[in-house]
Amino acid sequence: MVSPKSLDELTRKLMEALPQGLGQIQADVKKNLRATLEAALGRMDLVTREEFDVQTTVLARSREQLTLLEEKLGQLESELQALQGAAAESSGGFTAKD
Repeated sequence: MVSPKSLDELTRKLMEALPQGLGQIQADVKKNLRATLEAALGRMDLVTREEFDVQTTVLARSREQLTLLEEKLGQLESELQALQGAAAESSGGFTAKD
């Protein structure tokens, strides 16, 4: 959720954008604007910076693990092909498929 400080800052900036002649109703507009913004932002599917940073770290670790697993799989496939090639040579070129 958006922090109250960020919401106050956004409300302040929007209030500054209003024409100066609205001085009498400024407090009411500010209160309603803040409530409207809070409700609108509350309906959005937003995450905090902390949640985003945690997920970024988790994703980076997952990518590292995936890379390591891909390398290991490549090694195992190479070893399997080498073993199958050696088995084919020792059987005189015939395999179980022939």
